[in-house]
Amino acid sequence: MIRIGLYSEDSKLQQILSSVLGKEFQVQLEPTEDGVNRMLAVGAYDVMILDLDSDHDSLQQRIACCRRIAESKVSSVVMADDALRTTAAELVRLGAYSYCRKPPSIRDLKAILQRAHERCSLQQDIHRAKQQLEEDSCCDQMIGSSPQMQQVYDLVHRVANLNASVLVTGESGTGKELIARAIHNLGARSSKPFVAVCCGAIPETLIEAELFGHEKGAFTGTVGVREGYLEQAGEGTLLLDEIGELSPSTQVKLLRVLQQREYSRLGSSKLIPLRARLIFATHADLAELVAQGKFRLDLFYRINVVKVNAPPLQERVEDIPQIAMHFLRQYSEIYQKLVEEIQPGAMALLQAYSWPGNVRELENVIQRAIIVASGETIREKDLPLNIQSESVVNIGDYHPVNSFERQLRDYKVKLAETAVRDNHGNKTLAARSLHISRAYLHRLIRLAEQDPLVEEDALDSETA
Repeated sequence: MIRIGLYSEDSKLQQILSSVLGKEFQVQLEPTEDGVNRMLAVGAYDVMILDLDSDHDSLQQRIACCRRIAESKVSSVVMADDALRTTAAELVRLGAYSYCRKPPSIRDLKAILQRAHERCSLQQDIHRAKQQLEEDSCCDQMIGSSPQMQQVYDLVHRVANLNASVLVTGESGTGKELIARAIHNLGARSSKPFVAVCCGAIPETLIEAELFGHEKGAFTGTVGVREGYLEQAGEGTLLLDEIGELSPSTQVKLLRVLQQREYSRLGSSKLIPLRARLIFATHADLAELVAQGKFRLDLFYRINVVKVNAPPLQERVEDIPQIAMHFLRQYSEIYQKLVEEIQPGAMALLQAYSWPGNVRELENVIQRAIIVASGETIREKDLPLNIQSESVVNIGDYHPVNSFERQLRDYKVKLAETAVRDNHGNKTLAARSLHISRAYLHRLIRLAEQDPLVEEDALDSETA
């Protein structure tokens, strides 16, 4: 059913249209401009009909209403007699979809209303598609479809338009800054500045001046006024990366800024309101730093309102092919070298590797492989030796019991069993202790479970 709003003072016209248009249309009379505005605000109409008459005040009201309807993305149809045909044409120029003579031909009016509704629906679909495209483009640097990444995408969308503090955690190279940028780009501050600061890269003696700014002569060596990062961010977003590296004194001052929502430059008593949104990132365990007395508990609670964890690459092995191909296309174009695919054996090695440097390390490996590759395909030999050496013999391969390959394989299996046992069955911690991927650890454990020649003290799969 197409919902029609009739802006008219003629109640008989509403009754006539309701009876002749049929069940496909629902006609609701709105005699006042305020009523039309209220119903447009809640999306009550699919199409508006503007009934023109010769009254001057009413005519001006309908012209103004036509402008607002056009802005609301609802299609409007102007109904007028021949005396007001020129005015109706002007309203069409201002944004109305079409003009219909009064009294109308019911057949023509139905066709016009149906086309107007289709046009409105198409515009809404295009608008939604553009919004979705913008949202997707904000996350296009965060690649992966694993459950862990789906959780990250969900959180990013949830917090984008909130002013709450966000703490992004994760190992080095997992893409914490990309997550912060996605939060910024998806929110209402996307047109404002995004300023990223690595707290660990700034000397302790300069960090406060860098964050808060300073006046001329605030300390030795200052030759002029300088805006700090808090001020440079304006109404945008400030990312404080490696927040765990801040000194205790700077932590106190940052806490006060978050509590009072204002700060002052060094050497000045003038208070500046905090307008920027703050996002914090760290690879450290802040809770452990709090326990050690190296990070303030009250500051920890202030910044840890919403926590987004960037998962390490070894916990989302299924994303490695997608990420690797992304870097392959990117750097093949940069280096102007035609390399189009990765050999299945080479991809298997990439998925078996532990990736202590996470996505940043994978990016480096793909760059190197493109450079050394002799053809259009990256092969196993094009990968670094440390990645090649971490491969494991396939389960179905046969090796004599006393062969070197068999003894090496059994030794790897025993290492995996011991690591799982020492970590009380936690495979993730066991894999990290051995600097291998969790998937590689699982393969070693399956070797012990499926091969009767491996010593019988292998871990039971449920325990593992």
